[in-house]
Amino acid sequence: MTTYSKLQLGNLSDLHVHVIPHPGASLLSLVADAFGERRHAVPHSARRAVRTAAPAHAEATLRPLFAPEHPAIPDCLTPTGTMSHEGAARHLEHLQDLSGDVLLADLEAEFGGDVPPQWRHVTERPRQWLYAYAQVMRSVWKTVRPVWTAAGGALGREAERVGGSLVYGRPELALSALSPRYRLDGTVLRLPDEHPEDFALLGRRLLLVPVASGSDASLFAFDGPDTVWVGYPLPGLDALWAGRPPEPGRNRQDPAQLILGDARAAILRATSAATHMGSLSSALGYAPGTLSHHCARLENAGLIHRRRQGQHVVVRRTQRGSELLDLLTR
Repeated sequence: MTTYSKLQLGNLSDLHVHVIPHPGASLLSLVADAFGERRHAVPHSARRAVRTAAPAHAEATLRPLFAPEHPAIPDCLTPTGTMSHEGAARHLEHLQDLSGDVLLADLEAEFGGDVPPQWRHVTERPRQWLYAYAQVMRSVWKTVRPVWTAAGGALGREAERVGGSLVYGRPELALSALSPRYRLDGTVLRLPDEHPEDFALLGRRLLLVPVASGSDASLFAFDGPDTVWVGYPLPGLDALWAGRPPEPGRNRQDPAQLILGDARAAILRATSAATHMGSLSSALGYAPGTLSHHCARLENAGLIHRRRQGQHVVVRRTQRGSELLDLLTR
């Protein structure tokens, strides 16, 4: 059974949302998938490349970070600690110079006087462990850096998509489309978590961080004093890891396509009258599973409604969906 941490967003019209193209979340996702048994659906070739490039001690070095009983990454170790624009290279330089005392202080703040067993060998030789950790993260960055560089266009389009939804006063469109694993229920964002907690945004900035690792990537941090961040899969990952740039949309000047994406804009336009899912799939050229995924996201945003009619599922645009489409096509 999936359990969820919850982020209470408050009034959606008051949200301060920003897209941050920070590679740190991608590094964390890759090491979690390759060495921490946290499946983020990283392509097999990418996982193999990460493991091949990493030093032999990588799995043992990273084990404390992903222990199921006490999963925790001290702030001084995470490349997403500040979400600054200095990027991964600056963080790796910082790791090389990091004092063992800083790590011990972060472990004390995280666990108090009762450091879990998997961290005790680290507390005995913190500087040696930090060197090994930095070595692993440098190897991962060498693997992901070409992919991250090639993702520049996709990252820009993603910022446009989210920005467009905010310009039109529809932040829920951006939030409901982040990942099939995330759920937006009214003003509550739910994210899968084996150790669920409840949080409130309370006026802090919400940073959305596209992740270039796998299609199930799920990372977040809700305890920052001024910001919280949510990592989610960057569209077009399969093409990126295959060495091809993700294809841009067919008409990025169309506001509906810019904000909703090609598939969802087409679905919204095609459902002014009640339409069977099978007919919609044939008309638009999308596989049934793909169509169902996009319809679920549109339904979560209140833009379409689905109901079963005999052996068929019928989908129709809601009043809210019609109003949004009218707004975007003026």
